[in-house]
Amino acid sequence: MLLRQVIGNVFRRLRRERGITLRELAELAQVSVPYLSEIERGRKEPSSEILAAICRALDLELTDLLAEVQFDLATAVRSTLPIHLQTAAIRVEQSAPRRVTSSPRAYSGSAEAFCLVA
Repeated sequence: MLLRQVIGNVFRRLRRERGITLRELAELAQVSVPYLSEIERGRKEPSSEILAAICRALDLELTDLLAEVQFDLATAVRSTLPIHLQTAAIRVEQSAPRRVTSSPRAYSGSAEAFCLVA
C-alpha cells in the first residue's frame, strides 16, 4: 500500500466523520474539487503545503494526521503478513483392552479403544 493511498483514506474518513462534503472541504482548503478527489483516492501525492491546508480545513493538527496514517499503515501491514501455523503429526493407535472398574462389580471390557497421539 502506498503512503498517498493511506493519506487519502485518512482524509476521506475524517471528512466523512465530520459530515463535510468534498466540495466544502475543497473550498475550505482552497484546492480544486477534482484535485482533492484525486488525493482522497490516493492518485495524487499532495505537497506539504496542500497537506497543511487540508489539515487546517479539517481542524486537524499535522501530527494527528500522521498518527492516523501510522495507525492505518501498521494495521494494513499486520493484515497482510502471512500466518504460519505449526501443525503436529497426529496418529491413531489402538490401545489394548483394559479392565474397567465399576461399583460394586468389576467387568472386563472387550471393546476396541482408540486414542489420538500428537
